[in-house]
Amino acid sequence: MGWQPLALAGADLALWTDWLSPAEADALLAELRDTIPWETHVIRLFGREVASPRLSCWIGDPGASYVYSRTRFEPHPWPAALAALRPRLEQACGATFNSVLANLYRDGRDAMGWHSDDEPELGPAPVIASLSLGASRRFVFRAKAHRPAVALELKLPHGSLLRMGGATQRLYQHALPRMARVQASRVNLTFRHIL
Repeated sequence: MGWQPLALAGADLALWTDWLSPAEADALLAELRDTIPWETHVIRLFGREVASPRLSCWIGDPGASYVYSRTRFEPHPWPAALAALRPRLEQACGATFNSVLANLYRDGRDAMGWHSDDEPELGPAPVIASLSLGASRRFVFRAKAHRPAVALELKLPHGSLLRMGGATQRLYQHALPRMARVQASRVNLTFRHIL
């Protein structure tokens, strides 16, 4: 089907709902769930250290370290499946990627709170490619200047690719809310370029 531009003032957003075929998405989900060294990251939230409500793994080229919530993450090596996928993603998104944050949401109780991917090592206008595998989940945006109103809500289906670029991270926050009725797992891969 191809890219569908998404209307969000000042942002550069596009969604490709069936970027991977169902069979390819199924195979990739099964492989990554079983082979990535998933970890529970400790994050700082309102001055306290808490376990992140999902499992994660930072993957990338040597030297592509990443600081999040005052913690420095050194990259794990690229699994073969993600190394093979990287050139296809770069071509689709018109960007280069040297790292990926893999998140495993075990069910609808695992979530990601409001945030922007605006760390200095990503640069002022990063292109982030977000590949979703598994359970379809809500993904929401809100303007930093007009919180708390939700400005855009998406459903990210199995095999979909969301491209975020331009001023998106500077102007907006995004989140993956809890969905208690969702029983299945979801893997999300956010490909980035660390400067």
